[in-house]
Amino acid sequence: MAEEQSGQEKTEQPTQRRLLEARKKGDVAKSMEVPSAAVLLAGVILLYFIGERMFGQLTGMMQFYFSNLHDIALTPGNMSAISRQAMLIMLALLWPLMLTVFLVALLANYFQVGVLFTTEKITPKLEKIDPLKGFGRLFSKQAMANFLKSLAKLGLVGYIAFSEVRNATSEIMPLMDKAPYPIMMFMAETAFWIFLKCAVVIALIAAADYAFQRWQFIEKMKMTKQDLKDESKQSEGDPHVKGRIRSIQLEMARKRMMSEVPKADVVITNPTHLAVAIKYDPLSMKAPQVLAKGAGVIAQKIKELAKEHQVPVVEDKPLAQALYKTVEIGDSIPENLFQAVAEVLAYVYNLRK
Repeated sequence: MAEEQSGQEKTEQPTQRRLLEARKKGDVAKSMEVPSAAVLLAGVILLYFIGERMFGQLTGMMQFYFSNLHDIALTPGNMSAISRQAMLIMLALLWPLMLTVFLVALLANYFQVGVLFTTEKITPKLEKIDPLKGFGRLFSKQAMANFLKSLAKLGLVGYIAFSEVRNATSEIMPLMDKAPYPIMMFMAETAFWIFLKCAVVIALIAAADYAFQRWQFIEKMKMTKQDLKDESKQSEGDPHVKGRIRSIQLEMARKRMMSEVPKADVVITNPTHLAVAIKYDPLSMKAPQVLAKGAGVIAQKIKELAKEHQVPVVEDKPLAQALYKTVEIGDSIPENLFQAVAEVLAYVYNLRK
């Protein structure tokens, strides 16, 4: 298995970001056999339905020209008109087939890679014209796989054509006594079955080739564990930097919280482990709010700030625990704690009076 310069094996499946970056460069899982097989199969099926009509129209055109040769004068003045008329007739005969082939080729490529436009593959590069690298590509694994694939197609198509002609041998001799039209219909039918069976076989080869190309592409895009770590750092940032940013944000939030403690009406404690600062303004609040809360060292700082700014500190262990666990900073207290908080606030208001 391929190895990176770091010596690590590519054992991890490619991420979506890696696949998107490869797609921007034109690297996608694509088989050139799929459009060829789709075009051949669609063309054969379409000819089966409209071939007789096309043959009839072509026969009528040829009969018209051959039966009126003595009336058609080929002069420099009418050559362009006759040629244009002939081309319009041929276009009217062939446009369904040409349009079908064009649309099928587009759809075959679309279902493989979707909508993709990039100039990366056609950008001139010095390594593409390097004779040594070009010689190496001639004997690469990909070139060998393409050679074996071509041999398989040639062998299967040749065998199918030989089998169909051999099976039709017994019907060839009686054609000697028949008119040209039955002979041509027999030849067309035999050719149709040869093309149809060949198209089916090539379609199966194309499906297998697409599966192989997709597997090969995924193997090429696989990543090492170090690649995953590097991509994670690029997309999400260095974990150490993210941790530092998070600690700064927490410190700023803590400072904002501490600045609210002097505005509190009371600080309820646990008595040493927890501290919750409460404020209630009947004119602007529907219920008392938690301005700050903390445990351990933070609780100790809250109490120190409260004493410094003469905010009453009340010890109520159950209430302090309930407020700390259930109410976030800036939120109003829930209804089930209204009574307990109201009693503490009433006690504080009485002290102030």
